[in-house]
Amino acid sequence: MTYPAPHPYPQAPVRRWWQHPALIISLLVVIPPAGIALAWLSPWSQVKKVVATVLAGLWFLTPFLGDPPKKTEADAKPKAAAVQSPAPASAPSPAAPAGYIGQNLKQAKTAAYAAGYNAISHDAGPDDAGQLDEDNWKICFQSAAAESAGKPTLDFGVVRNEWPCPAKDGEPIPYPKMPKVVGLTFAKASETLKPIGLKAIEPQSAYTDVTLPAVVDDWSVCFQFPAEGREIQNPKTSSARLTLVAPATACPAAEGGKLHPDPTTPPRPPSNDDDSGTSASAGSSTGGGGGSVYYKNCTAVRAAGAAPIRRSDPGYGRHLDRDGDGVACE
Repeated sequence: MTYPAPHPYPQAPVRRWWQHPALIISLLVVIPPAGIALAWLSPWSQVKKVVATVLAGLWFLTPFLGDPPKKTEADAKPKAAAVQSPAPASAPSPAAPAGYIGQNLKQAKTAAYAAGYNAISHDAGPDDAGQLDEDNWKICFQSAAAESAGKPTLDFGVVRNEWPCPAKDGEPIPYPKMPKVVGLTFAKASETLKPIGLKAIEPQSAYTDVTLPAVVDDWSVCFQFPAEGREIQNPKTSSARLTLVAPATACPAAEGGKLHPDPTTPPRPPSNDDDSGTSASAGSSTGGGGGSVYYKNCTAVRAAGAAPIRRSDPGYGRHLDRDGDGVACE
């Protein structure tokens, strides 16, 4: 039996044009993603494909992983100008500084220093008081002053916190004046005085023999101190005193009176055995009843020998004439 002779060499696979090593390498350098794709379709070994993929990937990502290009000096200068230009707009200028009117002096100075200003202050009233405790002063006026230490300076016109601002810097301060509260109830008077900011509003009884209860809101004001129209320069240390009466009670003519005065003690009658004094008194009263003669009762009239006593006689009194006919002790 005869066997056919074997082929001496195995037949090599056919290589496509896009599998050419030169083309793949060129694409790995120029267009890495395309070169990587062709490398994995080529008959290269697994190790070559991995190496080609890693190298091509690093080459492709290098522009993105490197430092950004440095800007030239010409490009940097406009940027610096752009950053510096808004600065004057954000900081107040000496001609038109930020408004601090109405603020506490100490807080306003702190804010002005933080904004790049120096700050000074002066009394906005006609006096020249120093601002030793800046927390107790508020700003009424502000203006630009001469520069100090190379910085613009703000000049604050100030008054004490509890005072109103004058109409103009240096003019008299319009201190609050005591309003009229006489005739109001204590509750209404307290409400009227509240805006002044007084230290206290003290109630007091208008009558020395009347004690105030714990609550006097419905009691009426008869007298007030300070008086109506008086200026209150230091409300925080000043008190108002209101003299009161109970509802439906009339006010006294003056403070310190009594609502229920003591009964009046009648004059002492002459002694019965003082005939000479009685006669003298009677003799000195020739113009009608009364005079300096006084009889406590009809017993005294009879003891003096003056009964009956008529209206025109000395010593006559209505308390002796029970029937009121003008003749007493009949």
